[in-house]
Amino acid sequence: MSGALSGSKIAYFDCYSGISGDMILGALIDCGLELRQLQELLSGLKLPGYRLEAKKVVRHGLAGTDVQVLTDPAAHRHRRLPEIKELLRQSDLPAPVKENSIAVFESLAAAEAAVHGVSIDEVHFHEVGAVDAIVDVVGSAGGLYLLQIGRLYCSPLPLGGGMVRSAHGLLPLPAPAVMELLRKRRVPVYGCDTRHELVTPTGAAIVTTLAEAFGPPPPFELEAVGCGSGKLDPGYANYLRIFTGPSAAPVPFNREPLFIIEANIDDLNPEIYGYLMERLFAEGAWDVYYTPLQMKKNRPAVKLTVLAPPQRLHCLVETVFRETSTLGLRVLEAQKFVCRRATEIVDTEWGPVRVKLVPAEGSGAPLHYAPEYEDCCAIARRTGLPLKEIYRRVELSFRMKRRQDAETE
Repeated sequence: MSGALSGSKIAYFDCYSGISGDMILGALIDCGLELRQLQELLSGLKLPGYRLEAKKVVRHGLAGTDVQVLTDPAAHRHRRLPEIKELLRQSDLPAPVKENSIAVFESLAAAEAAVHGVSIDEVHFHEVGAVDAIVDVVGSAGGLYLLQIGRLYCSPLPLGGGMVRSAHGLLPLPAPAVMELLRKRRVPVYGCDTRHELVTPTGAAIVTTLAEAFGPPPPFELEAVGCGSGKLDPGYANYLRIFTGPSAAPVPFNREPLFIIEANIDDLNPEIYGYLMERLFAEGAWDVYYTPLQMKKNRPAVKLTVLAPPQRLHCLVETVFRETSTLGLRVLEAQKFVCRRATEIVDTEWGPVRVKLVPAEGSGAPLHYAPEYEDCCAIARRTGLPLKEIYRRVELSFRMKRRQDAETE
């Protein structure tokens, strides 16, 4: 996540029918954002040639809001990233809106550069550099700011199919830049039998830049539900739904889905296990470990266990089959609870050292803390001191820093 939202509330994007810039704007207004407030904020952009319209609609029996950015054809032109960034920097937008809008365009430029084989500054924003797309990005960042959204979460994204006409000609759907954005964030996706564009480059850039995580919603108090209408009629209510509200009672951990891959192996050359572990970590495994077993006929064996993020499951299963002798494996669906962690820099006699910690709620000593292993190893190699001595001194420096910080508050 490149952007930094500011506010006290949570927003969850339910993208059952995809996501686009105008769907985000419609859903935010449907959540209670006043159109007048949004227009006033956008006036700080100093971008002529458009007007914003919002109207209530009913799609297949479900009410929502449709937003259109109506532009003057004379205002349409292509822009490069430096020009868009300068436009935003010279604007009178609130600082968080500027920062997040620039981050979205930088993410999109990096994706376009990757798929077209050019540098970021050479990327021509065609459709996305037009006035309506700029308003979509800045309006979305501004709407989140006005609704006091501080944390954004998003559902897995559906992938449509077919072709779309662009400035480069016909392109496959999902568009190449969309796929690069989703790949870079490793967004969980799923296929659906729809032959039109569900996730637009603008929508993908906004959510992959600003969303904290993709998956189920976190605990929060549901305060508002907004439906932002898409422009196509796929035969059902084509909306992006946004749920907003204050955070529930704080919990010191995050919940994430995962899959557990297991295989009992009794006929593999032991020299291969080291390489296998390297390959699995390279393919995105969260953890890999081996457990000794006694199998039927009392044969010694190894149980391979791989903890896999949902979006890497198939790649990791393929790697297990390719690199081992097993003919079958087990996949178990599970959840992991991870303590929220932070990092502090401690000044020591050898220079700065990172310390990982689990903060306590409110003030007080952290629940857990530990010096960063790699930093301490580098010092031990450089000085010849025992690693355990490095750990002891860094922990002492950390406690002293904490005590000094408490005394100055």
